[in-house]
Amino acid sequence: MSTSSLPGLSHITAGLTAVIVGYSSAVVLVIKAAQASGADAGMIVSWLLMLGLGMGITCIGFSWFYKVPVVTAWSTPGAAFLIGAAGGFSLAEVIGAFVIAALLALIAARSRFITKQIERIPPAVSSAMLAGILLPVCLGIFSDAPEHPLLVVIFISVYLLGTVWFPRYSMLILLAVALVAGMWVAGEPAMAFEWAWPVPVWVAPAFTLSATVSLAVPLFLITLLSQNLPGIAILKSYDYHPDVRQVLSGVYVVNLITAPFGGFALNLAAITAAICMGENAGTDRQQRYKAGIMAGAGYLLFGVLASLVVYLFSQMPLVVVHLLAGLALFSTLQASLIKALDDQAHRKAALLTFLCCASGITVAQLGAPVWGLLAGLCVLGLDKLQARIKSKRA
Repeated sequence: MSTSSLPGLSHITAGLTAVIVGYSSAVVLVIKAAQASGADAGMIVSWLLMLGLGMGITCIGFSWFYKVPVVTAWSTPGAAFLIGAAGGFSLAEVIGAFVIAALLALIAARSRFITKQIERIPPAVSSAMLAGILLPVCLGIFSDAPEHPLLVVIFISVYLLGTVWFPRYSMLILLAVALVAGMWVAGEPAMAFEWAWPVPVWVAPAFTLSATVSLAVPLFLITLLSQNLPGIAILKSYDYHPDVRQVLSGVYVVNLITAPFGGFALNLAAITAAICMGENAGTDRQQRYKAGIMAGAGYLLFGVLASLVVYLFSQMPLVVVHLLAGLALFSTLQASLIKALDDQAHRKAALLTFLCCASGITVAQLGAPVWGLLAGLCVLGLDKLQARIKSKRA
């Protein structure tokens, strides 16, 4: 392998940052979802192992094949949904719902109609959706300032100085600062660590109508609308165009295999994907696929070290997670806002999409990005109708 084909430092740090941000912000939800489903300690580790393997294989495989930073993730809103909904079902029924949800997702992924409709979304609206998703994350840079003013000042100073003096290594320095700050803020660990190699735990799925209607169908819809739609929009906003049908089909084949072991839902990533697509992942956008490969390597490592992951991320202070995620996505937010408002014809739709996505509302188990996209598309439809009426009158 030639030196030019090896991942650079920017690819490594961007990929690892994406994994750390993804795990830090949601691994607790996955653990709680497993507990709500009736999983014991060994099964919880199995969930994290299979999710790590599934995300790692798909990130590495598709990023390498398409030479595009394809980043996958578990369904965070899906995990949140399971926490409240899985309690009334047996673990076998919950696992059966995972299998059915993956089958439904695979069928949807093979639909040319669905993918064509997604591809018709204007870049201004998809960029506005991304900006709205990122804004709350970037605001998190300042949310902990009253309690940790010195820490916030240190992180922002390192970031600003890094963009001027060492832009290629700024994320690496931030990662190092985050590790040191995490140990400083956390202090004494709240629990003792006990090492154990993760072991896949098979649970024979049970298929019932009630679990299908109450768990499988909502999990499928939540993941499709709240995760895959933003994930596709982010790829489009960065002008990356892998074969989405093939990518999602591959993701859900892997999801089907991992489901009986606790792989509840895989999908295209949104926020963490943006970390691997922006300038922090390298100045040459044609080489940023290596950040996706490094994210996959990080997922594989975290899957194998599942018991350690449970321990470490339960100890990481939220202030450090907020600062690392917000600063990692700052330049991406800036680029998305510029692109969203650049096209005057779509500016009104983009602005409404941005505001709705940034609001954080959740209605009928669907998050703000879904409603923001719908609002933007409605504005585009009304604009087209108004233009037709004017042309007829003229």
